[in-house]
Order: sequence, then structure tokens, then C-alpha cells
Amino acid sequence: MAIRVLAAELVNQIAAGEVIERPASVVKELVENSLDAQAHSVSIEVEKGGVGLVRVRDDGQGIERDELPLALARHATSKIAAFNDLESLATLGFRGEALPSIASVSRLTLTSRTAAEPHGWRVSVIDGAIGPIEPVAHPVGTSVEVRDLFFNVPARRKFVRSENTEQQHIARIVERLALASFSAGFSLKIRGKSVLAVPPASGQLGREQRVATICGAEFLEHAFYIEHTALGMRLSGWLAAPTFSRSQADLQYFCVNGRMLRDRMLGNAVRVGYRDVLFSGRHPAYLLHLDLDSRAVDCNAHPQKLEVRFRDPRSVHDFIFRTVEHALVATRPATGVLGSANRAALFPGHGPGHRDEINALQANAAPENQVGMLLGEPRAEYRPTAVHHHGATAVHATAGTVPPLGYALAQLHGVYILAETSDGLVLVDMHAAHERVLYERLKNSLNGGAAAHQRLLVPVTLAVSRDEAELAEREQHQFAELGFEIDRIDREQIAVRQVPALFADRDVGPIVRDVLADLRQHGTTRRFIEGANELLATVACHAAVRAHRELTLPEMNALLREMETTDRADQCNHGRPTWTRITMPELDRLFLRGR
Repeated sequence: MAIRVLAAELVNQIAAGEVIERPASVVKELVENSLDAQAHSVSIEVEKGGVGLVRVRDDGQGIERDELPLALARHATSKIAAFNDLESLATLGFRGEALPSIASVSRLTLTSRTAAEPHGWRVSVIDGAIGPIEPVAHPVGTSVEVRDLFFNVPARRKFVRSENTEQQHIARIVERLALASFSAGFSLKIRGKSVLAVPPASGQLGREQRVATICGAEFLEHAFYIEHTALGMRLSGWLAAPTFSRSQADLQYFCVNGRMLRDRMLGNAVRVGYRDVLFSGRHPAYLLHLDLDSRAVDCNAHPQKLEVRFRDPRSVHDFIFRTVEHALVATRPATGVLGSANRAALFPGHGPGHRDEINALQANAAPENQVGMLLGEPRAEYRPTAVHHHGATAVHATAGTVPPLGYALAQLHGVYILAETSDGLVLVDMHAAHERVLYERLKNSLNGGAAAHQRLLVPVTLAVSRDEAELAEREQHQFAELGFEIDRIDREQIAVRQVPALFADRDVGPIVRDVLADLRQHGTTRRFIEGANELLATVACHAAVRAHRELTLPEMNALLREMETTDRADQCNHGRPTWTRITMPELDRLFLRGR
């Protein structure tokens, strides 16, 4: 076949194949254009799963009459003018392909009005040809109506799923856009029925209401807000408690500079931050916003702008991981916190972190004990026990001197510790709590330099690819920092000559290979640390007090005090909750007191 220039219509359809994967892609592109036009309100209407109709209306700046045909031309945009603009993008869309691509596979009508115009103007694309511009009544802003999607591309239409499936994809994409852009209000109607309606959210309360509407009130009840700035980056948003882990990654939202993404590196950074407090196979829930210099991120890496590339991915990964890890360190017992166990089973309608209960508790709590509001590391403070005799043992203290977990009263069936606090009762799972205390103590001992290295009598030789051998040679310092001595002995061979004592009896080959894979993909690794932590967690689990072992009151009180000063004490090494609080108002409701 001779080389030829493709017809403009075919070029647009090829571009549409990259940009428009399904009806939800149309919604995403049009809503992002509305947000770039500084819209305060975006309305989306959908019929027949988006194949029959997608209509997006906004109250943005609008498009001038003479620019309407240009908006439908390929690579015509108001968002960039020169190559240097690509390095500092401040908008969601910039390629100038969305509208012409959509118009090439549908019947599209574009209507818009600017504030300077007395009325709006409308233009339609009919069989790939742009029609005449017509005056029309329209408020300030833009409306785009897309009908009969893929009507002229039967092969693409065959890949469209059922109406319900496509509607669900559209609802999910609108929810993600709403979580990324709090300054705009969103409404979604499917087949005339309102599915989502959220007003603009300017303050923290408004943002929390939107998060609760989209992610569910239960997510917000279990989550705490973080905000941290360092190295020119800012991470903010909500992290769910480890005990609110999920069986699938269905409550994970990440946004970079206002753009919602599905990025493996970002997801890996958060997952690593949670790894020390989650069951194997469980997934954390979060909504996070990362803001950084636009010149440090390349948004032009994916046709649908769902993935980005970072100039320094290692520093971004480490910043996110350490921020999440640091925030989770503060999940320990403190005044004003209702505990880590699922209270909804005991008190329906007053689940974990019930807002009224939390506000009442935090109003009386010292600011440094309000866990999770900022990236602090609150330490529970307490004074020596005031003598109140329960038998021959001191168990109480006067109000104001009682530590967060109070003082032990008794042991229930050899499993739970009952403790009295200034505002009610605390229940502690003694095995889970002791397991976490021992685990953190072992880790601190290891990090404090107590870990020994062992030189291997016979070095372990590994056959690797040439790239992996070069990577191992280049990253020798990272291996050395963790106690491993690795040399390159041939073009495709490396030798492990020294290992930390914890790994002396283990096969280090698979670990080294996994590390090399991490370094190649993410530029960083935590395989050695995680391997050591797995061993320490096993030791802690076996060494922790077992169920049905009787503890004395001093032993119980000692465990409570250690929990209050132990990092991540809200959950054991496997992610199980360790304690819960039952307040006096809740006890009064159980026994109908005051009614």
C-alpha cells in the first residue's frame, strides 16, 4: 500500500480511540474543560448509559462566538501556547483533542455565552462537518451535548458494556472529579434521576460533608485528617484507620495538583506506609491530595491523563511514604479518642468516632492529645496513681490525673482488661495490645544499632540480568546501609557476602531479587526492613501474653501505661484493634438513665 495522508475524519477517529475509551471518558473530558473554565457549578445528565446522551453544563467563563469553530478543531487550545508551557501546566486539559475527538464519533452540539455577550451561540457537528453558528438563549457558561456515541464506529460500540455498567463508570468518574475539585459544585442525573448533588465546598466542614457523601459516613468516622509540607511538596487529605481496612482497593483516591490519578507508584507509597499495621491482603482506605511544583511532574505521559511522570520519583515516593507512616505512628490511645475497635456493633448509630461524641470528648481534651488532626506525635501524660483502695491495690485516680486508658479494675475471662477512666470504661484486648508493645520495642532495639551483621562463610552467588547487575553495583550504598554487602563479580552475576544477623538462616536470594525489582520500578525499596519486621512481628506474637493467662492489677496497669506511649498501639501487628472506650453517656443510654 502506498503512503498517503489520512483523511481528517479518520485522524480524529484514531485520536478518539486513544482519548474516548467509553462514555465515562466523554464525561471526564467535558467536566475537566468546565473546571478549567473556572466553573462554580457543573451539571451532568446521562441517558442510555451515556451512549444515548451526555449533557454537561457549567457556569464558567464561556467561549467567544468566533472561537466556537476553533474549539472543535484538533490541537486548538487556550491552555498552552509554547513548548515551555508544557513544563508548568496549571490546567486539567491542554491537548486540544477532547472536543474534536468526541465530535468525530458522535453528534455533538456546543453552546456557550460569555459575560460580555447578550445571548449565547450554538454550533453543531453533523457527520464530521461543523455547521453554521446560530444565536440562542443561554446563561453565561457552556453546554456540550453529545448524542449517539460511536454511531459511526460500530467496532467501538460493540465494546460498550451494558447500560447499568456504563452508568456506574460514569458515577464513579464524577465522584472522583468531585473529590479532586472541592471549589466546584456537581450534580449528576442518570435517566432523569438525581444520583449526586454536592454544593461547592470551601471550608473544612464543607469538604468533610462532601467526603462523607461520596465515600460514606463510615469512612469519615474512621478517618483522620493530615496535612504536611516538606521538600516543596504538600500532602493533605484523609487516612482511614488501619482497622478500617478493605478487602479490595475500592476506597483509594489520589489527586496530584488537582488531577485525579491511578498511579502505581503513588499507591505503592501509601501501601508501604500502611504495611506495618495491616493484615496481609487487606487494602487501606484514603483520600489524598499531593501538591508540588508543576515543573516537577509531567502530565503529558498518558492520552487520558490518568498517569503522570515525576522528575524525581524517589523523593516523591519517600515523602508520601514517610508522611503516611508518621501519621499512623500517632494512632495510640489518647484522651478524646474513642478507641480502635468497631463500636457500631455495640452502639448502632454511634459508631467509631461518632461526630457528637468526638466533638464532646475533644472539647475537653488537651490539643496535643487530639490524634490525627496534624502530623504531631502526641504522648499520653500521666502522674503517679492517687491511692484509692480496691482490696489492697490502688486502682483509681481523681479526675484530671487519670491517664487516657485509666486504671485497671479487672480481667475478663483472661482475655480483656477492664479499666476505669475519667469519662467511662475502657476495654483492652491484652494479647493484641502486648503484641504491639513488644513489636515496637524490638524494632526500636534493632534501629538503635543492636542488630548484628554476619559475614557469610560461603558467599551467595546470584545469576541476574546485566541491567540488574549494574543496578546492584550502582546501589551498593543502599544495601550497605541495611547491613548487606553485595559485589558484582561478573557481567551477569552478583555475590552476597554479608547479611544482617536476622537473615542469617534465611534464603536471601529472593529478597535481593525483589529489592532489585523495587529499585528498578520505584527507585527505592523497603524489602530488607519489611523482611526484618516480619521476623520481629512473629517473635512479638509468640512472646505476647496469651489468652486465659491471669494478670495482676499492677501488670495490667503497666501494660496500659506502655500502650499510651507506644507508636501504633491502636492496632496489633496484624491490624486488629486493641482497645475501645465506652463513655458514661453511652452507658446511661444502655440503662435508660435520665429518661
